[in-house]
Amino acid sequence: MTANPKPSLEIPDCYYPNSPLRIRPDSPTPKHTICLSNLDDQKFLRFSIKYLYLYEKGVSVERLKLSLSRVLSEYYPLAGRLRACKSQVGNDGDDDNDQSNKLEVDCNGEGALFAEAFLDLSAQELLEFCDKPNRSWRKLIYKVDAHCFLDVPPLVVQVTNLRCGGMILCTSINHCLCDGIGTSQFLNAWAQLTANPNSHTQIIPFHNRYVLKPRNPPQVTFTHPGFTKSSPESGENGHLAINKYLQSQPLVATSITFNPSQILSLKRQIVPSLKCTTFEALASHTWRAWVRSLNLSYLLNVKLLFSVNIRRRLRPELPQGYYGNGFVLGCAEATVKDLVTSNLHHGVKLVQQAKSCLDDGYIRSMIDLLEDKKVKTDVSASLVISQWSKLGLEDVDFGTGKPLQMGPVTSDIYCLFLPIIGEPDSVRVLLSLPQLIAERFEFYMTHFLHKDENIQSNGYHDEKIG
Repeated sequence: MTANPKPSLEIPDCYYPNSPLRIRPDSPTPKHTICLSNLDDQKFLRFSIKYLYLYEKGVSVERLKLSLSRVLSEYYPLAGRLRACKSQVGNDGDDDNDQSNKLEVDCNGEGALFAEAFLDLSAQELLEFCDKPNRSWRKLIYKVDAHCFLDVPPLVVQVTNLRCGGMILCTSINHCLCDGIGTSQFLNAWAQLTANPNSHTQIIPFHNRYVLKPRNPPQVTFTHPGFTKSSPESGENGHLAINKYLQSQPLVATSITFNPSQILSLKRQIVPSLKCTTFEALASHTWRAWVRSLNLSYLLNVKLLFSVNIRRRLRPELPQGYYGNGFVLGCAEATVKDLVTSNLHHGVKLVQQAKSCLDDGYIRSMIDLLEDKKVKTDVSASLVISQWSKLGLEDVDFGTGKPLQMGPVTSDIYCLFLPIIGEPDSVRVLLSLPQLIAERFEFYMTHFLHKDENIQSNGYHDEKIG
């Protein structure tokens, strides 16, 4: 495993030769409204995910525009606009900013925003620093001047040409419309039509959300520890909200890569041995390292929230090509003491139990729970992990070859498991933390091979949070 010690690169300003354009579908699309499902409509997802792709060789911008226009004919909600449901807007008609409002997509064909830019850097210069993006990398995606997130088009694209002939392609996709699987489905379809203009998309997107509609009346038949109604100002048991504290500090990105042999070594730390997936072992290890690095009180209850694809867990299964959020957050929880004083076996079992309970009945209960708009994801004392590996995101080829690198435009306090180009069984862990905490996190992540069970933490209880 390797921790990336290199500093991050400050991106200079991009040059925009023209104003951004709206790319509309190239053929008529349904003019209707799609009410988002309760999984789409969570406040936790009211933001855009910004993806970065670095290519050694660029593609004609005109060709990208034409293929984008074509693919938007099938993925037409991305060419629409989000808004508050009309049935819930108040008498003044201006409640778009009210976070309690349920959202819908007005499929009006207004189009995606497309910006073209130039950057005086080479692909190799960027590749050296891609592992640790910082705030300056946001220059690589066009910033829309908007009053609130509803005013931002669901899809924003920036193609940045490099002096070497390479290309950066960044997309900003509203998370309320789709998840990582949906993003991979869309980007690969766009890439296919770019590389082979005479071809047709392999998967037809299914946009209707009725398959995830809540029951009437709602039937919340399980407990759901990943959610809370408590004030966002406090965490579990009256402790400080850890993530609120982290977000108040200057953050630095940590990037740690695990290859297959290192993952195997990690699994050998599980005593007694336990059959588990790479995700289960690495998620548990990352959770423990995160908790250890924070120097938390042993009495605090901490959670691990992680994305789980539910497309095949429901009965009946979601239709092929379902284009909405088809995931829920699994929730493992433990006291700090139980997590850090036990070996990895304990954390892995907690993750497996959190996954195994996610059957049709449990997921339907969660969908019904979210009918209550006071319910929100409990991130107060939680590490959130989103898995971008194994989704096909790294395979997006516009005709000039697969990317040299793919990942987020920026890093934050939510942890990403990222694919490594050309190494399908390796995983890169990306997470941002305050400098001193980041250093401890990297230590606990990378020293398990030799000292995992002996690190009961030099000065573990110094400067506790909570």
